[in-house]
Amino acid sequence: MPKLNTSIINSVLTYNEFVEEFIKQISMSDINTLNDYDKSYYDYRKLNYQRSTRLEKTFIPTVETKQIFSKINHTQNWIVITETWCGDSAQNLPVIAKLAQLSDKIDFKIVLRDSNLEFMDLHLTNGGRAIPKLIVLDEKQNELFQWGPRPAEAQNLFTRLKKDGMEKSEINKELHLWYGRNRGKEVEKEVIELIIGVINF
Repeated sequence: MPKLNTSIINSVLTYNEFVEEFIKQISMSDINTLNDYDKSYYDYRKLNYQRSTRLEKTFIPTVETKQIFSKINHTQNWIVITETWCGDSAQNLPVIAKLAQLSDKIDFKIVLRDSNLEFMDLHLTNGGRAIPKLIVLDEKQNELFQWGPRPAEAQNLFTRLKKDGMEKSEINKELHLWYGRNRGKEVEKEVIELIIGVINF
């Protein structure tokens, strides 16, 4: 198993700290006080906050999922690389965070992509800096598995629509309709399969 050098990470956030930062970014009374970077992402962030808040309220792990997570008997460090402007993150991060809460053996942290590009570049998807990306390590910083940036079914939909020549805005609309119908269940299923592969029953 490859050992990961986490010392190159500039800073980490807890999930609550990430949400607090999220709220701060969309609570501006005057967006003209934002820098150009934050201003360009303001509308994305507002929409993403609504999406993630809705998912936090509606996603409930299954009894089977809870049973599997209760069998984790060694420390796991979960690191998610993400950003608040990312639409896929809004649909996946709340589910990953709820899954992490199912075991006291899991230490869950968030790393912001744009201020940690050196770390991001160790976890590219087909050569791209796609997010969210979940990296799971054992207590000795050996990498157990990665997941992301979206469930396989959603990725297949994205690839098919892109191949059909659909506009990016329309692809995103279809993608979020899929997420809305799925309600986090595919993320749950895929992460469970990866967890089963690394825990000792």
